[in-house]
Amino acid sequence: MFLPNDVIRYAGPTRLIRILWIAPDRALAYAFELGQAHSQPRAVALQVLADDVLGGRARLLPDDPYAAPAPSAQMPQKYRELQAKAWDIVASLQAHVPALYERRARTALVADCAADRGVSRQSVLRYLRRFWERGQTIDALLPDYGNSGARGKTRAANAGVKRGRPRKSGDHPGLNTDAAMRATFRAAVARYTATHPEFSRRAAYRLMLQDYYRDRPPADLPSFGQFSYWLDKDGVAGPRRATVAVQHTFLP
Repeated sequence: MFLPNDVIRYAGPTRLIRILWIAPDRALAYAFELGQAHSQPRAVALQVLADDVLGGRARLLPDDPYAAPAPSAQMPQKYRELQAKAWDIVASLQAHVPALYERRARTALVADCAADRGVSRQSVLRYLRRFWERGQTIDALLPDYGNSGARGKTRAANAGVKRGRPRKSGDHPGLNTDAAMRATFRAAVARYTATHPEFSRRAAYRLMLQDYYRDRPPADLPSFGQFSYWLDKDGVAGPRRATVAVQHTFLP
């Protein structure tokens, strides 16, 4: 019924989990909650996941909202070099699966890897989380950089400098939209369309604020304009001023 990398959506409260690994006897799996800053792999009986899906408490999504996009043919060589560095680290750690998914073993493995390669433990953990979050492919490890200086291309953000026009309210300059925020936008759309027959950007935006930004100060909230702009840019939702009927097919 399940394969590694399958994404399962739970409702009430809404959350998404990715199956990272399945034991050969299909009794145990390790899962990773998506869109959460401090998520860690956790063991779960595969039968529990099957019962949740068959019982209607969860849905197996046909599309992966967190999957890394295919790289551009014009990807700069320096990005490929950074990707190769990250892949070397992640591949060496993945050789220790499933022990890598246990917190105590992971702590030791990450510390040894960081020492061997002369990088920080935080960098190693960041590579691992990116790999697990974005579909466990080498493309998941491409750096989150945008190109600047040309129409139609994403401009790089500078610390303390807000891209784009100021917000009309003038209360605060707002946030730059980074790759993590764009992933949140995509996940919010996936969550909304999985439970609503018609798509509304405003309603999806409100639900996203409730699910992902609850209790955050106004300065930490993405604007609706940012949300709508990146849906168009990433091609993940329907037109701005119309609701679109969406047909959903979930695997049993």
